[in-house]
Amino acid sequence: MPGRALLLSLVMVLLLPIHARALPSASPDEFGLSKERLARIGQALIGQIELKSFPGAVALVARKGRVAYFEAVGQLDPKTGAPMTKDAIFRLYSMTKPFTSVAAMMLVEEGRLRLTDPVGTYLPKLLKLDVAMQSTDSSGKPTYTVVPSERPVTVYDLMRHTSGLVYAGSTRNEYVKDQYAKENVGWSGVTPTEQLDALAKALLARQPGTMWEYGLSTDVVGRVVESVAGMPLGRFLSERLFRPLGMKDTAFLVPPDKVKRLARPLAVDRTTGKPIVLHDVTIAPKNDAGGAGAAGTAMDYARFLQMLANGGYLDNNWILAGTTVRLMTADHLGDIKPAIPLLAPGYGFGLGFAVRRADGLNGVAGAAGEYNWGGAGGTMFWVDPREQLVAVLMTQAQPGPWQREFRELFRQLVYQAIVD
Repeated sequence: MPGRALLLSLVMVLLLPIHARALPSASPDEFGLSKERLARIGQALIGQIELKSFPGAVALVARKGRVAYFEAVGQLDPKTGAPMTKDAIFRLYSMTKPFTSVAAMMLVEEGRLRLTDPVGTYLPKLLKLDVAMQSTDSSGKPTYTVVPSERPVTVYDLMRHTSGLVYAGSTRNEYVKDQYAKENVGWSGVTPTEQLDALAKALLARQPGTMWEYGLSTDVVGRVVESVAGMPLGRFLSERLFRPLGMKDTAFLVPPDKVKRLARPLAVDRTTGKPIVLHDVTIAPKNDAGGAGAAGTAMDYARFLQMLANGGYLDNNWILAGTTVRLMTADHLGDIKPAIPLLAPGYGFGLGFAVRRADGLNGVAGAAGEYNWGGAGGTMFWVDPREQLVAVLMTQAQPGPWQREFRELFRQLVYQAIVD
């Protein structure tokens, strides 16, 4: 009976609604931030709106666990003219990846998953994968030879993006790009089974562990979590991460009663004039894409980041051990080189984040140990442990490298506001 009573109480806790929770706020000058200097952030974002970089934005800056700046500017929906709100919901794209990485590390802490295990231990279809090795002929033209992988892809490879799995749109391995198209390899519009079947037929872009290349690795981490936990990734994240942290608006599906809060992009791209089409988070996905599928608010994401900044806990909820957070936010590349120029100068990669290696080596402000990432739809974050700083910027914009313009602008204006 006691066991049944305990089980019933746990079920009742899971059925309780997730209540909105905000990080505590304080006057900026209490934590070494200038209110006047922080105001420059809003001015700069309005300038970007006038340049048609995006229709609106939400920016949040917290220091020492207190929110010092939290503002919404511009429009939530340029079609209707509705103003941007602080509780606006944004497509997170690759800012989903840190959630999935944390989920995997929770299972590692429970002894149910090992980073050094081959991914085939949990996903047998991916036990043996071949590699399309690239070389050049006498005329300098790329040639490809299909060979067996020298060792299995491990969960560790997936977490740090050294698996050889890629994104078809960015890889320079044309043979693999063609294979991905042929087998319909991707993350959107496919079921988990279809995704794994396609990956099993495709090829790795390089030998596991030899180069860093951003791609579908974290989606596969999501499939590993599902295999180990015995439930869809979205359910695991809801029960084990979002609910404990009070992240009530973060999910893989925006329900009808929240659609009015979904941020919309401009109708056309400012450069090309072509229509901007972003991932539709109002339709139930065929799979919970751990690399790109979630949506959420700035405050929800700030709570997640503050948990990491605190060493794994928030509001007496221990999500991870501090030792695990330190492992995740350390550089795991060393002298491994990137295959595509996506990592900024001076940055390596941890288990779910880009990690700054030194105070210098980059033209934007930051300190060694800072970790960050962004999403293709115009979102970004970073955590600076030295400055005890958490920063989040949410917009909805045309994917592309040009987004670095407003991301770097936001970063430099946050750091210039530190006055202690």
